Amino acid sequence: MADNITMESITEHERILQEIESTDTACVGPTLRSIYNDQPNAHKRFMDKLDARIRNHDREIEKMCNFHHQGFVDAITELLKVRTDAEKLMTQVTDTNRRLQEAGREVTAQTEEVIRCRIQQRNMTTTVEKLQLCIPVLEMYSKLKEQLESRRYYAALKTMEQLENVYIPRVSQYRFCQIMAENLPILRDEIKEISMSDLKDFLESIRKHSDKVGETAMRQAQQHRTFNSAVVRQAGVGHYTKPLYSLNGQTQPHNSLMMDDDAEYDDYADDEILTAQDLVDFSPVYRCLHIYTVLGDRETFENYYRKQRKKQARLVLQPQANMHETVEGYRRYFNQIVGFFVVEDHILHATQGLVTRAFTDELWNMALSKIIAVLRTHSSYCEDPDLVLELKNLIVIFADTLQGFGFPVNRLFDLLFEVRDQYNETLLKKWALVFREIFELDNYSPIPVETEDEYKLVVSRFPFHDAEIEKQDFPKKLPMSQSVPQIYMQVKEFIYASLKFSESLHRSSTEIDDMLRKSTNLLLTRTLSCCLQNLIKKPHIGLTELVQIIINTTHLEQACRYLEEFITNITNVSPETVHTTRLYGLSTFKDARHAAEGEIYTKLNQKIDEFIQLADYEWGMTESDGRASGYLMDLINFLRSTFQVFTHLPGKVAQTACMSACKHLSTSLMQMLLDTELKQISMGAIQQFNLDVIQCELFASSEPVPGFQGDTLQLAFIDLRQLLDLFMVWDWSTYLADYGQPTSKYLRVNPATALALLEKMKDTSKKNNIFSQFRKNDRDKQKLIETVVKQLRSLFSSWIHQQPVLLISSVRVCLRETAVTF
Repeated sequence: MADNITMESITEHERILQEIESTDTACVGPTLRSIYNDQPNAHKRFMDKLDARIRNHDREIEKMCNFHHQGFVDAITELLKVRTDAEKLMTQVTDTNRRLQEAGREVTAQTEEVIRCRIQQRNMTTTVEKLQLCIPVLEMYSKLKEQLESRRYYAALKTMEQLENVYIPRVSQYRFCQIMAENLPILRDEIKEISMSDLKDFLESIRKHSDKVGETAMRQAQQHRTFNSAVVRQAGVGHYTKPLYSLNGQTQPHNSLMMDDDAEYDDYADDEILTAQDLVDFSPVYRCLHIYTVLGDRETFENYYRKQRKKQARLVLQPQANMHETVEGYRRYFNQIVGFFVVEDHILHATQGLVTRAFTDELWNMALSKIIAVLRTHSSYCEDPDLVLELKNLIVIFADTLQGFGFPVNRLFDLLFEVRDQYNETLLKKWALVFREIFELDNYSPIPVETEDEYKLVVSRFPFHDAEIEKQDFPKKLPMSQSVPQIYMQVKEFIYASLKFSESLHRSSTEIDDMLRKSTNLLLTRTLSCCLQNLIKKPHIGLTELVQIIINTTHLEQACRYLEEFITNITNVSPETVHTTRLYGLSTFKDARHAAEGEIYTKLNQKIDEFIQLADYEWGMTESDGRASGYLMDLINFLRSTFQVFTHLPGKVAQTACMSACKHLSTSLMQMLLDTELKQISMGAIQQFNLDVIQCELFASSEPVPGFQGDTLQLAFIDLRQLLDLFMVWDWSTYLADYGQPTSKYLRVNPATALALLEKMKDTSKKNNIFSQFRKNDRDKQKLIETVVKQLRSLFSSWIHQQPVLLISSVRVCLRETAVTF
């Protein structure tokens, strides 16, 4: 077994030695480490094996040296022989080299010069090539500087783009190109700022020039409208010509206005037609838009532009505080707005997407609401119809101008209806002053006509036809006063003024006819009616004036149908049209006439009261004067003269006035007798009072106003007559016996009235007969009075309970009397 181990270790050592001999020295370590990892004493055995191997190699080396030693000696001997020849050769080579160096030194110098020239030539060629690459860059940069100096920013941006994308990348290794590349963003920012500054200057400038732009656009719209109107008028030659109303009170024929318009149009036609682009330099906008587009920041520019224009729109829409005072204020306001939207319309069509139709529509809707609110507010301050009419014309031109640029203006024409109402209100106020002046200057007497020319002049101004008056010789008088034709002419002037507002409103003839009739109705039913009512109520208007007012209103009422024909001739709308509005002048003049009639009754009664206040009876007189009182005779004479003036009034009016006056006189006389402050009345005073009543009855029976049947007018004094007869005749037995009977002689004397008057006479009898109570007749009379008083008090008590029945019967009597009167 030990022998086996020894053989294995010897074999292993052989293997290790072979590895050490065949392996690179750097890899010997693991092999040597395996020696120590082996069995004990392996190291010693390996060393022994190694020494043996070394001795073996030494023997082999020695054998090899011995084998080659003679060859080596021979080689050395040969080498020694060659040494002498080598030294000679070396000497020759050195000499040859020296001579060659000396001969080639000039060539070397020439060669070095050639090499240096070749290097310079190569450098020059390279420099030229590089310069050829750099020169376009420098030229483009120089071009960029020139463009910036000449403010050609859009072209400069294009040049920058070429520099960045084409030229600079070719020579990017050079320092100056890097500096250029670093400066380009700075130049872009400068261009951006400069273009934005130009845009701000443009926005400020356009705000100042909007007035001129709008004025030019509105003038062109006016030219177009005037031309169309001229064409329409030329087409309508042959129709009737109607006078046109001028608010200064003058009238002018329609063709004269046409000549004025044509002349104005010719003046405008001579002017060069200018557009917004002719008046405004839009290049800053285009330039800035292109610059921001190239810079990739177009959205920022669009947002900024729209925001600024919205702010400017709000500023433009703010009116001046005193805009409503003059038409120039409205004109400037409209010019600015039109100029603003004309510019926006131009920007909309000249640029792509800077502003959109939706944006302009939004601006217009916002502006339209503001404009309508402003016009509604400021027009309400206008009290001059001329100014309102000019405002209407401006609104029409304003609407036509913007409609030509595609903006919807229907709401503006709707606003014109509100302005029309305001215009009508101002017209009504103005015509109220005109009517008042006419009424104040009227003499309220029939119009005297001296010649036929004067008559024709009046008839040409007012449709008056009366066969009887036409048959009369000159001079003669027309029944109405001078205010009637003046009022009629002013109503026609009002219609013309209303018609002026209806022009250019794009309305049909039927609508214009309806507007004219409604405004005329307002004039008649409100303005003229109010003026008539105020005139009638004025204290200085007497009975004569009231009578003339009634006559005037009658003629004006008859002329209403001519006004309807007048409107029909203007509008060419048949009055038989279903929706045609009728004039309400009939009711207006009827109401005024009724008011005048009522004022006549009132003033008559007031005059009667004034005369009654002059009465100065001696209520304690023993016997009468034998003649009527002076105040009553004056009153009757006044009534006679007054009723003579009433001959021109309709019969019913005069009769009603006469009956009212007589009833009021009777009532006043009755109240005088029954006045509570009057305590005593003598029989002499009763007799004097009876004489006055007789005069009243004589006046009533003299028929101061024709048309009464029988003694109808005398019935106004029937209550007084029966009461006085009862006391004059002292017929108490008959009164008491027949009281309550329909056939009673003293049917109109009620117990209360008789008792009150009898009480006054009873007190007088007591005062005057203090010492005659011893006479039998006086005592009997006093007893009779006391007895009658007692019976009257009894009747008065029963009369109070029967009052409803008596009231009904008295109403029936009044109705019968009224029926007889009318």
